[in-house]
Amino acid sequence: MNDLKNKNFIVTGASGGIGNCIVKSLYDYGANILASGTRLEKLEEIKSKFNNVKILQFDISQSDKIEEFIEEATTQLGGSLNCLVNNAGITQDNLAIRMSFEEWKKVIDINLTSTFLLSKFAIKKMLKNKSGKIINITSVVGHTGNLGQANYTASKAGVVAMSKSLAIEYAKKNININCISPGFIKTAMTDKIDEKFKELIVSKIPSARLGEPEDIANAVLFLASNQSNYINGETLHVNGGMYMGWQNNFLN
Repeated sequence: MNDLKNKNFIVTGASGGIGNCIVKSLYDYGANILASGTRLEKLEEIKSKFNNVKILQFDISQSDKIEEFIEEATTQLGGSLNCLVNNAGITQDNLAIRMSFEEWKKVIDINLTSTFLLSKFAIKKMLKNKSGKIINITSVVGHTGNLGQANYTASKAGVVAMSKSLAIEYAKKNININCISPGFIKTAMTDKIDEKFKELIVSKIPSARLGEPEDIANAVLFLASNQSNYINGETLHVNGGMYMGWQNNFLN
């Protein structure tokens, strides 16, 4: 994947475990990276570990400032943008009858609306290059549904459908928009899951293990490279086979 060398990337959610791993993998292949996230101390750690990686603290919930963010990030990268990795997102879980409107709206606004706006303004930059790639990180539960996550699953399913529409609109402009749908990946978030429930999850995964952040980063490398140039509007499932019938027997 030498074609990634010197390509310009924006990675959101870089201060989290998966985002951090994506940055490292792209860095190892010589990409120019602007890493963004909400936790400045984590971004500073990235900057100290990886020479030449640029950082920009930004909360994507600030939807009215997203165009300004894309402009600033692209400027820091030298004025052009080759790939946007939309990795930032949140959860606010609750059973539907207990879920407040604020909990519903915040997750939809950040995970879906902000992802749309980031993509919209990135596409404007890519049109100037006459090429580009957008990789949206979704979730297996956006395809299966999940207990207590009506807001989160709706937001991730929405990103998948939105990505298909954007792919149709801009494929002729040599812009590829695809999704990666992780299953349960080892992160600080999954570390908080009760061990017995974690064992139940693993028992339903054909690969019999949780995924690693590197599994997602490897998928990003592929979709960002020229090897995926004829793939558009698709979702790459990275879940150890979890999606194959999981929704039918998960709680059996």
